[in-house]
Amino acid sequence: MDASIVIISLPAIFRGIGLDPLAPGNIGYLLWMILGYLLVSAVLVVVLGRLGDMFGRVKIYNLGFLIFACASVALSLDPFRAGAGALWLILWRIVQAFGGSMLTANSAAILTDAFPARQRGMALGINQITALAGQFLGLLAGGLLAAVDWRAVFWVSVPVSITGTVWSYLSLRETSTGRPGRIDWLGNLSFAAGAGILLAGITYGIQPYGDSATGWGNPWVLAGLIGGVVLLLAFCVIETRVAEPMFDLALFRNRAFAAGNVAALLTAIARGGLQFMLIIWLQGIWLPLHGYDFADTPLWAGIFMLPLTLGFLVAGPVSGYLSDRFGARLFSTAGLVVVMASFLGLLALPVDFDYGLFAALLLLNGLGQGMFSAPNTSSIMGSVPAEYRGVASGMRSTFQNSGTALSIGVFFSLMVSGLASSLPETLKNGLVAHGVPAQSAAHAASLPPVSTLFATFLGNNPVEHLLASEGVLGRVSSAQRSVLTGHTFFPQLVSGPFHHGLGIVFGVAAGMALVSAVASALRGGHRAVDEHRSPAAKVTVRSKR
Repeated sequence: MDASIVIISLPAIFRGIGLDPLAPGNIGYLLWMILGYLLVSAVLVVVLGRLGDMFGRVKIYNLGFLIFACASVALSLDPFRAGAGALWLILWRIVQAFGGSMLTANSAAILTDAFPARQRGMALGINQITALAGQFLGLLAGGLLAAVDWRAVFWVSVPVSITGTVWSYLSLRETSTGRPGRIDWLGNLSFAAGAGILLAGITYGIQPYGDSATGWGNPWVLAGLIGGVVLLLAFCVIETRVAEPMFDLALFRNRAFAAGNVAALLTAIARGGLQFMLIIWLQGIWLPLHGYDFADTPLWAGIFMLPLTLGFLVAGPVSGYLSDRFGARLFSTAGLVVVMASFLGLLALPVDFDYGLFAALLLLNGLGQGMFSAPNTSSIMGSVPAEYRGVASGMRSTFQNSGTALSIGVFFSLMVSGLASSLPETLKNGLVAHGVPAQSAAHAASLPPVSTLFATFLGNNPVEHLLASEGVLGRVSSAQRSVLTGHTFFPQLVSGPFHHGLGIVFGVAAGMALVSAVASALRGGHRAVDEHRSPAAKVTVRSKR
C-alpha cells in the first residue's frame, strides 16, 4: 500500500515541496520517487532472505519493521523544499525500501514454516492477495490523503509501522537462530550491482535522449544494460564455485520452482503495465471527458479501479484453499488464461468506454490474478528445502519487484513509441486551430511524449501546463482559453494516438499472460505430501489459546 500511495500522491507531494516535476531538470526526481523503492527492493530481497536463513527469519523480519517505522517518521518530517526536499524524500524512501525488503524477503518463508502443506496455500493466499490489494487500495488512500495534506501520505505509515513493529516483536517467536554459514560477499555484491545497474538502465531508457523520444540509444543506458547483464552472468559463475553460495542455482533445476518464478516475472510485468496504463487512461482521458477536473482525477481513478482489488480479495484465499487440495497448476494456469482474456477485452474497448463493461473486465483481471498468485507462491515455496526458504522467498520477491520495474520501462517505451508517430502533428494542428501561434504550437508539440504521459499521470492538464509555462494563454481569447484548458480538448485531441499506443501495450500484456500460462502449466503435478522441514528454521506464533 505504501508503494502505490506515493505514486498517486506525487502531484500533491511536489506541490508541497514547491517543485515542478515536469520541468526538464526535475524528471529525474520524479522517476526516482516512483522507482527508487522498487529498485532497492528488487536488489536486496534475495540477500536479506539469505541472511534470514542464516541468522533467523523472524529476527530479520522484526528489524525490517523497525527500520520501516523510522523511515516513515523521517519522510513525514521533510524539512527542505525544491530539489533538496525531493532528495530527502528519495533517500528516506530508499531506507524505507531496505526495511520493507526485510519484511517481504522473509514473510512467505515464515508462513511456509508455520503452516503444513495442507494449509499453506490458504495462508500464503491471504498474505499475497492482501499485498496485491494493498497496491490498489493505496491509489484510493493516496487520493484521499493528498487532498488533506501531502505529509499525510507519509503519516499514515507511521502508526501502522510502529504497531507492526511492536506486534511482531511480541507475537513472533523463533525456536532457533537458523542455519549458520558464511556470507557470500562476492555473490552478494555481483548480484546487487548487476540487478541495480540493469534496472537503473531500463529506468533511464524511457527518458528522451537527443532527438529520440526514448533513451535506448543513450550510451550510458546501453552501458548500464550490458554491464548489468555481464555482472549477473558473473554472479551465476561465482555461485557455482563458492562453498556456501548466496543462492543455490541448483534450485532452478526444480521444475516447480523455475516455472513458478518465470510465470511470476511475466505476470508482474503485465500487472505493472496494467496499473500505470489504467491510471493514465482514466486520469488523462476518460475522467476529464466525463466532467472531472484534472486535479481530482487521482482520487477518482483509485475509486474506479476498485473492482480490480475486489477480484484479488475474492479469488486469492479461495484459490489458495482449493490449491491445497487439488494442486497449484490447475488454478494458477487457469487464472493466467483469465488474465489474458481480460487484456484482450480491454484491448477491444473504445477510449470512451462504458464503465460497466470496463469494471467487469477489471474484476475479471483481478479474479485471474488472484487465482494465479496464491497457488503459484505456495508451489514455489513448497518446492524448496526448509533451509532455503528465506532465499527462495527473496528470489520470488525479486522476480516480482523486477517485473514491476521492468513494466515501467517496457510499457512506457511502447506507449511513447506509439504516441511519437502521431501525437506531435495532432497536438500542433489542434493548438493552431484554437488560436495558439504556430511557433508556440510547434514548440509544445515538439516536447517528448513522455512529458505528456507524466502530466496525465500526475493529474495535470498537459495542454494547460505546456501553454502556461510559455505564457501563451494570455495571448488567446477568453473563449479559446476556456476550450484549451477545459475538460475535453486534450482528451479528444489525443484519444486516437493514445488508443493506438494502448493497443500495443495491452496486446503485449496479453501475450505475456499467455506465455506465463504455458510456464505455469509446465510446473508439474500436485505434490500431496509435505516436504521435509528442518527444525532449525521452525517458527511458531504465540497464541492465547
